[in-house]
Amino acid sequence: MNALNIVGLGRTGIAATITAVALLATSPATAQQAIKFSLDWKFEGPAAPFLVPLDKGYFKAEGLDVTIDTAGGSLEPLNRVASGTYDMGFGDINSLIKFRDANPNVPIKAIFMVYNKPAFAIIGRKSRGVTKPKDLEGKKLGAPAPDGAFAQWKIFTQANGIDASKVTIENVGFPVREPMLAAGQVDAITGFSFSSYINLKDRGVPADDIVVLLMADYGVNLYGNTIIVNPKFAAEKPEAVKKFLNAFLKGLKDTVASPATAVDSVIKRNDVAKKPVELERLQMALRDNILTPEVKANGFGAVDMARLEKSIDQIALTYTFKAKPKAADIFDMSFLPAAADRKAN
Repeated sequence: MNALNIVGLGRTGIAATITAVALLATSPATAQQAIKFSLDWKFEGPAAPFLVPLDKGYFKAEGLDVTIDTAGGSLEPLNRVASGTYDMGFGDINSLIKFRDANPNVPIKAIFMVYNKPAFAIIGRKSRGVTKPKDLEGKKLGAPAPDGAFAQWKIFTQANGIDASKVTIENVGFPVREPMLAAGQVDAITGFSFSSYINLKDRGVPADDIVVLLMADYGVNLYGNTIIVNPKFAAEKPEAVKKFLNAFLKGLKDTVASPATAVDSVIKRNDVAKKPVELERLQMALRDNILTPEVKANGFGAVDMARLEKSIDQIALTYTFKAKPKAADIFDMSFLPAAADRKAN
């Protein structure tokens, strides 16, 4: 009897040990891969496609533990991803092209185009005499030095025959840009269309007094913001990068399907955000920058390499490359989800 009990206990102990060993053996496979991701700006409406997959568990379902942080402008994610402080980020591809040229030893790549058409804009006021590009001559333009839109100023002036020497550029901080235009301290500003337009309206500037000159409609033929990846991380964890894009794509499609629901993911992370304001901002980004005719025809995420080559040529009109890159050096298609999954419908 005692002997049988000892054997019974032994078997139970062995079973428990086997179970524990089995759990230990499977834990590395089920352990979540941490990814640090940097946005380009605050938690505002257009950040929704990144936050929805976080809230809906899409990243988690792919075995990823994703952290998403805000940033202070288009250049910050580039520096963060280049240094390896962040694994991936969201930044302006044109700034990336110049950054790569200045830092050839850090081959950051773009891997998913989000803003097929950039949000770069000059935002003016009719009451300050600004309704078209040439009106900027003789006026004062408020432009933060690290602003992604201001980085295209030389291309914009050249494309529209503006005498840049007749425009007074005032280097202003991001937080005071719209307040200064609202107060009439400057006549126009550079910025992202959906950001500056909504901020001005929210500050009480009448909508019919605000003029948004979207640079893409005035000869600046560039792509916009893209998902970028640290080269070391991409080489060591290619599957994690692919899984991130799979989850992001689901979040992007959910955002397109229901912006009013998606924007809640922004509101809960931003104490001062107002839902109607951020929803309008998101809807502008979807309409003008994300769901372009090209995306509707070809799907989300990819770029037309010939178009990207031409945009590099346009950057070269106002920027002297040490070694002008090819489109394939900048954008890597290999991490994208299958074309059938990327259809924009």
